[in-house]
Amino acid sequence: MSYHEPVMAEEALQGLSIHPDGVYVDATFGGGGHSRLILNSLSGKGRLIAFDQDEDAKANLPQDGRLEFVPHNFRLLRKFLRLAGVKAVDGILADLGVSSHQLDEGTRGFSFRFDHLLDMRMNQLEPRTAATVLNTYSPEALQELFSAYGEVRNARSLAMRITSERSHREIKTVGDLLSVAEPLVRGHRHRYLAQVFQALRIEVNDEIGALAEFLEQSLEVLKPGGRLVVIAYHSLEDRLVKHFLKTGNVEGEIEQDDFGHIFRPFRVIAKKAIEPSPEEIERNPRSRSAKLRIGEKM
Repeated sequence: MSYHEPVMAEEALQGLSIHPDGVYVDATFGGGGHSRLILNSLSGKGRLIAFDQDEDAKANLPQDGRLEFVPHNFRLLRKFLRLAGVKAVDGILADLGVSSHQLDEGTRGFSFRFDHLLDMRMNQLEPRTAATVLNTYSPEALQELFSAYGEVRNARSLAMRITSERSHREIKTVGDLLSVAEPLVRGHRHRYLAQVFQALRIEVNDEIGALAEFLEQSLEVLKPGGRLVVIAYHSLEDRLVKHFLKTGNVEGEIEQDDFGHIFRPFRVIAKKAIEPSPEEIERNPRSRSAKLRIGEKM
């Protein structure tokens, strides 16, 4: 099973500033690349709890007694740490990207390179698929998601064309969607379609809602001095992370006490987001849009 090499692996590991005997969370296990690096930095007393809601990720689990796998979305971080008997952790890593395996495997409709059913669910137990979204959402809701989550410039035209097309036939497959979207392509075809598919994937999996819940819980479960490291690939995700590290909330609203003291839950380690090196981008083009941010709990 092919998974992508971990993005900004060394930068992420340095950001975590690992204590060998510590307890860490890999909130997005995927192919296990980041987890293996964390395990290599831990002593026999160290512990790693890894989350991933995708069933396919289980195939990548190493045989290591220090690792505990949680087959659920990271928005359930606090609940499953409690169940694992963990009160606080020394560091949390989240890589918000879709794995190369999910894109290349094709049968779940994540990529426009393969003509399969429009599924796009990370968790196969969830009822809503990409086809559900395309065939049931109002034109206004479709326009909003393509604009907000994909930054599709002609989101309104695309939403109206989808609404018109589905009145004649159900949009069920990648090919069905391409037949609707391709006549609207302006500029680079690959970029346009990637934006459309990204928007649908984010909506199907409620990725923004899950990220907001995860971030809020991370502050609760981190020890003072513990590190939060997040790699984002979309401006909306990165903005949430930036706001959260600065203010402790995803809205970016400054909170003050009665004496005017500003609440700053984290010491931001790097003022600007860390980006992959030119060498990494050349080696792994899917790292191109990655932005890594690090916060240390005060």
